[in-house]
Amino acid sequence: MKLATLKSESEDGRLVVVSRDLVHAIDASAVVANLREAVRDWDRCAPLLQALYDQLNAGNPSNPFVFDPRLCAAPLPRAPQWCDASAFLNHGRLMERAFNTAPIPDADTVPLMYQGASDDFLGPHQDVLLPSEADGIDFEGEFGVIVGPVSMGATAEQAQQAIRLLVQINDWSLRVLGPREMRTGFGFLQAKPSCSFAPVAVTPDELGNAWRDGRIHLQLHVTWNGERFGEPNAGEMNFSFGQLIAHAARTRRLSAGTIVGSGTVSNLDRRAGSACIAERRVIEMIDQGKAQTGFMKFGDRVQMSAKFEDGASGPFGEIDQRVMEFSL
Repeated sequence: MKLATLKSESEDGRLVVVSRDLVHAIDASAVVANLREAVRDWDRCAPLLQALYDQLNAGNPSNPFVFDPRLCAAPLPRAPQWCDASAFLNHGRLMERAFNTAPIPDADTVPLMYQGASDDFLGPHQDVLLPSEADGIDFEGEFGVIVGPVSMGATAEQAQQAIRLLVQINDWSLRVLGPREMRTGFGFLQAKPSCSFAPVAVTPDELGNAWRDGRIHLQLHVTWNGERFGEPNAGEMNFSFGQLIAHAARTRRLSAGTIVGSGTVSNLDRRAGSACIAERRVIEMIDQGKAQTGFMKFGDRVQMSAKFEDGASGPFGEIDQRVMEFSL
């Protein structure tokens, strides 16, 4: 099934069920008020939401309306936890090669992951307000999962069973601020503003065979100011989502609603392009001796949408945002 959150007076928004073709929706308040509560009470809510989804797709729901993604918040406008990985090793290896840095020990067997802010996620068409172009504004296209409760020490197989929904993410980065924060050993803070989400969260079965081995085998199409930037395939993840969830839960339990991200989608074949500016810049450094592409400017627009490998539109809808200057 497909679910979305409409903006409302509540911080958690209003949950709606969206048709398979993303054209219509119906209110889900008779079942549950918002997605945060639905994930926490999944065993009760999921069958009832699925029944609404089936009615909607059969063309006989009660009070359907046209689905407008411009009215959407993030599927989970706030979450108990946001853990983002770097599960595409090609991305990290390009960085190491460009900057001549030593490989991170065990990076091919132990996932890299940081914990980011989860209290203020952005909707798919919401302007991204940032303080300065000098901070090196960059988009990062990736995918993620929303999980139910996960026990501390869960295996990858057990962790994968906790996946409730799949999501598409733009994990914004401020590249000038990142290196200093990494050198401190405390990880990212200012370098990672609020993430953005595509309008629709989906259950894994909506992907059919494109959901296998704990990976989302979809192409992430990215354009910057209307020009093609890349369409890397997320199936090249070196760690499955089950492995990433288990890594996050090694020493603590995860509460329902925790979101775990894949990190920037990156492919070995450069013809696929990239899902972030930083990767294009390091490829330019490797091939041409210096970076040629600048970071984003205020007024710039980025669009991201997932597609199946046969070119059919994916299930999440589109992220379409502008970067704008923040002012008090």
